[in-house]
Amino acid sequence: MATYSELMAKDEKCFAKAGRISYYPLLISHAHGSTLVDFNGKEYIDLLSSASAINIGHSPQKVVDAIKNQAEKMIHYTPAYMYHEPAIELAEKLCEITPGDFEKKVTFGLSGSDANDGLIKYSRAYTGRPNIVTFENAYHGSTYGSISMSAINLKMRQKIGPLVPNMWHIPFPDAYRGLYGKIEPNTVEEYLAPFKQMLKTYLPAEEVACVVIETLQGDGGLLEPVPGYFEALYDLCHQHGILFAVDDVQQGLGRTGTWCSLENFGIAPDLVVYGKSLAGGMPLSAIVGRKEIMDSLEAPAHLFTTAANPVCCAASLATLEMIEEENLLDESTRKGTIAKKRMKDWQERYEFVGDVRGLGLSLGIDIVANKKEKTKDEVAALKICNRLFEKGAVMIAIGESVLRFQPPLVITDDELAYVLDLIEETFEELAQGKLDTYDVSGQGW
Repeated sequence: MATYSELMAKDEKCFAKAGRISYYPLLISHAHGSTLVDFNGKEYIDLLSSASAINIGHSPQKVVDAIKNQAEKMIHYTPAYMYHEPAIELAEKLCEITPGDFEKKVTFGLSGSDANDGLIKYSRAYTGRPNIVTFENAYHGSTYGSISMSAINLKMRQKIGPLVPNMWHIPFPDAYRGLYGKIEPNTVEEYLAPFKQMLKTYLPAEEVACVVIETLQGDGGLLEPVPGYFEALYDLCHQHGILFAVDDVQQGLGRTGTWCSLENFGIAPDLVVYGKSLAGGMPLSAIVGRKEIMDSLEAPAHLFTTAANPVCCAASLATLEMIEEENLLDESTRKGTIAKKRMKDWQERYEFVGDVRGLGLSLGIDIVANKKEKTKDEVAALKICNRLFEKGAVMIAIGESVLRFQPPLVITDDELAYVLDLIEETFEELAQGKLDTYDVSGQGW
């Protein structure tokens, strides 16, 4: 049997570097609930949930049984040509849980990235308009369409152009920092002004197909919007016949305490993209939209041979049932409230905790070098992550300086209290200069 170091050496030799963002060398052997176990048997509390792909926790028995039972019946037959019950049942369920008092339809893919590509297709086909508007600092995935929608990291876009045309980016309504280096956040109207100016001067509203939002800008730093912005943007879009869509790949399916994160804002989107946690960690994505939009494309405009795999669909049905049976929407809100209250105390106590934000169990702790100037401190944030890793907790930093707190929704109250204690201990060590010698070069986005 290969040793830890031998396996890591094989990975270094064979795994292309574009496929992994470096943090620390965690080689996972197995996982259950909120616990990861590495190759040497050390346990960790998971605060990342496999990039929010494991909302229901690792290897829950209900999902494991669904996978086994379906695999014994049939592993796959493509819905591009034929039918199977798990896909039909799942499509019906997704229409039921997605907000909106109108008829809906669903199409399936393999990842949030390809679902966002589909979002482009459906928006353009239905409206007959070419332009898609997303946000600065947005992350929508790694396929050509989703990279073109994204505006978060130059390394994603360098060397691979030309990208998909007619993509435009407007400022995200950050509730912590303002526009273009401004320390304080702007007003709703000030955040809307760049988009309104675009529509007035060089991007005709009648040529804009869709605006795509993330309710919390996930990999951009779990940014929260100023109150009232999304409602105002929604009204503006619908005044001009522009579709309003949400990328809920990271924030959906209970992560923010609701099925669709836009429910927190009282808005029913025209299109929703789900992925990550949709099938308990199995590869599956979905676009759910108004019936008339989803009927605007004819086959084979958006299909994949292995999409809606029956094993993945069975896992997804079990996942959604588990969320309902274990009341995980409310649990996400309840546990998130407990965690956020503790974190707000840290914000008062520690000069390097600049902001605490988020909804449900999707929380960000912004680590700063200067609280008044809100100067991001990426190095300190990465030092905290590395120290937590040593202590037995898995956390990463995103948006340069933001600690990403997204544990499985099934994390127990005792586990939650324990890991919050670990974070506070680590903050104390940082405040006392005990993490000064940590080398974090080459880590992070």
